[in-house]
Amino acid sequence: MTSTLSKIVLITGASSGIGEATARRLAADGHHVVLGARRVDRLAALVSEIQAAGGSAEQRALDVTSLDSVRGFIEAAHTRHGRVDVLVNNAGVMPLSTVDALRIDEWNQMIDVNLRGTLHGIAAVLPLMRARGEGQIVNIASTAAYRVDRTAAVYCATKYAVRALSEGLRQENPEVRVTVVSPGYTESELADHGGDPQVQAAVRAEAARLAVPAAAVADAIGYAVAQPRNVDVNELVVRPTAQQ
Repeated sequence: MTSTLSKIVLITGASSGIGEATARRLAADGHHVVLGARRVDRLAALVSEIQAAGGSAEQRALDVTSLDSVRGFIEAAHTRHGRVDVLVNNAGVMPLSTVDALRIDEWNQMIDVNLRGTLHGIAAVLPLMRARGEGQIVNIASTAAYRVDRTAAVYCATKYAVRALSEGLRQENPEVRVTVVSPGYTESELADHGGDPQVQAAVRAEAARLAVPAAAVADAIGYAVAQPRNVDVNELVVRPTAQQ
């Protein structure tokens, strides 16, 4: 059982990278973490590691592109624990290419995961938080939500949208805390899948030179979650010191 001081924290995209690091950090802080992702084998291993370290965790298969899957993920946690204190909308993809490459399926994938997946999480959890009169939604954007680079136009568009969505959500729901965390180069698997091979190789090389550990971003999320109910940390940008 979780303590009265522990929060019920749901994390999407929890099988690797920032999601995994956030699960470890928040569990170490004494919260109960509910982990969602498609790679359930990785989730199971992570839950076992958290529990072995004395933390509290559970898992459920999750596809953020499916509203039914997201609703099932959130409603199951709410039924089991009676509340959802925090949702971390972390799931994301980054198959980069120039627009003229016309990798339309990958454009749609970024829209579906990065933006629509975030919207699905909000749609499923917001009524529960509003009914209770409190809660926190943490949306993971990117430094790409503040600038546009060649080869990243569509990815940047999705992250700008997440940032704009978050600000609107904050203004409309004063009882719900809304936090945008925007990482720069971070150790993750984002550049390992899809995209133009040359572009992705260049991103991986730059990440190898600059990237901060995913735990650095998890620490920022932990800071925002730890604030008292009347303190809403709205935006946190976490980038390597050397990143321009």
